Amino acid sequence: MKSFQELGIIDPLQRAIEEIGFENPMPVQEAVIPYLIGEDIDLIALAQTGTGKTAAFGLPLLQKIAVCNIAPNSKSPAALVLSPTRELCLQITNDLISYSKYLDKISVVPVYGGASIEVQIKSLKRGVSVVVATPGRLVDLLNRGAITLQDTHTVVLDEADEMLNMGFMESLNEILSHVPDERHMLLFSATMPKEIGSIAKSYMHNFKEIVVGSRNTANANIKHQYYLVAARHKYLALKRIVDYYPEVYGIVFCRTRAETQDIADKLIQDGYNADALHGELSQAQRDYVMQKFRIGHIRLLIATDVAARGLDVDNLTHVIHYGLPDEAESYTHRSGRTARAGRTGLSIAICHSREKSKIKNIEKVIGREIERQFLPNGMQVCEKQLYNLANRIENEVPEENSEGIEAIMPGIIRKLDWIEREDLIRRIVSMEFSKLLDYYRTTPEIDEADLRGRIPHEKGEGKRDRKNARAEEGMKRLRINFGKSDKLFPDKLIELVNRCCPGTRIKIGKIDLFARFAFFDVEENEADTVINSMNDYEVGGRLINVEYANEDSGREEGRRRKSGRNGKREFRDRDFSFAPPRNSRKDRKKRADKKGSKKGDKKKPFYEKFSK
Repeated sequence: MKSFQELGIIDPLQRAIEEIGFENPMPVQEAVIPYLIGEDIDLIALAQTGTGKTAAFGLPLLQKIAVCNIAPNSKSPAALVLSPTRELCLQITNDLISYSKYLDKISVVPVYGGASIEVQIKSLKRGVSVVVATPGRLVDLLNRGAITLQDTHTVVLDEADEMLNMGFMESLNEILSHVPDERHMLLFSATMPKEIGSIAKSYMHNFKEIVVGSRNTANANIKHQYYLVAARHKYLALKRIVDYYPEVYGIVFCRTRAETQDIADKLIQDGYNADALHGELSQAQRDYVMQKFRIGHIRLLIATDVAARGLDVDNLTHVIHYGLPDEAESYTHRSGRTARAGRTGLSIAICHSREKSKIKNIEKVIGREIERQFLPNGMQVCEKQLYNLANRIENEVPEENSEGIEAIMPGIIRKLDWIEREDLIRRIVSMEFSKLLDYYRTTPEIDEADLRGRIPHEKGEGKRDRKNARAEEGMKRLRINFGKSDKLFPDKLIELVNRCCPGTRIKIGKIDLFARFAFFDVEENEADTVINSMNDYEVGGRLINVEYANEDSGREEGRRRKSGRNGKREFRDRDFSFAPPRNSRKDRKKRADKKGSKKGDKKKPFYEKFSK
């Protein structure tokens, strides 16, 4: 790996970038800089977002202006940098100003929409070396005669693919018509759509193309995953994913402004450290939100694709797609927000069944597999949170100036000295996570798609989900004739099984809930006991039916409903409530055979009505 000095960067620029923290050139910088500090050429560079493209074109650009001693011009800048959004415009401007810290007579001015055009015109009149602009505002300034491009020798299109996606082709043609024919063009992009090829043919001459990595491929340091859930459960899935990663610091991408604000409002209401970023916010509001996110006061930024452009945060851990974008290139741009500067990151997509085809298209474009994942259950989430708390406590080092704490510690120790160590830890954990534990104790399960991408629902449910009749090794899969429509949740199913089987604690494995029935695993040697015991009881006049799960389970359920054997459905209340049973199935059969007989009236109560 070469150093910046070996690449030919002059001392004032080296000094400035060393203070910023640059040590060695990144791959795109090492590939591009030698060409740009030599003869003037047209160049196309393809590299992923966050790989150091600004320095790749910014350092040679500033060096040529300084070496050629080009003074700031009040009429026409020496160089023009075009960016798709005002956020990226400001980011590039700040970077160029930082690089040119020790260069004399270098002036960099940003011009973009959403700010006072009069103030920007005054800045241009004072003289400018480099203008960094969004296309719309620059066209406005050209039409007003506030700027000319007749002396501009270099034009840079940064994030060119995104500019085209945002519909700036007409504005680009207008701007480039004002630039001299002998100018040079540098085009930087993460992907290479057809439109970029048309720009190259129309406005570039004998251009050099440099590809860092492979065309349109994703950053190798990003791990890609997706979850397939029912559309109505996408927000619940988002919460569960965020809870499962306690140290999450990332962006949640939404498709529309309304959805962005809605999701942000829900997360804030549920106690998450989140905020929204979209086009309906004023520039002052956008700057305020982004500043809070940059310094870590916001851990989750809910944003649209356009609003997140130019957000320069190097240590994001996650990018979450709250639904996949229509274009695979947009997925690449989104994912590139994480795993920057050599770090690793995780890109997670929350999809519904109709979006499954998009997964295959994106995999073809990025050349990577997107792994299917299944949502963690409540116990796994709580375990992850608790271990994170333990790690925070373990790694917490008291500050040196903590005399105030030391002064009151003896009193605190005496106050809590009577509590046993394990009991004290248990109390701390309970205080920290009581709300989280209560939430996952009562929350319903989230519908996830089967291997074919289908979400279970009432019609044809038993037929679709016979594959759920497979149990883990050493376990037997059983089927019960109660389900979600009866408000049966995992915790209440576990309690029901153990109430019906007194004297022993039944170990229950995987639980799959559907609308009218449920599957659950028990140890093989306890399966017969569970079936025999539970089938002696009824709930609210409806017989409990537990049997071994097999491929005929769905058809058998249909026959029972059709014959009316189970009687009327009575569970319309909010919670799954068990009324005390009247008698056993055996006695009920006797009464049916001998009408009016008083025999067999012995009751088998098992427990009182559930309450939330």
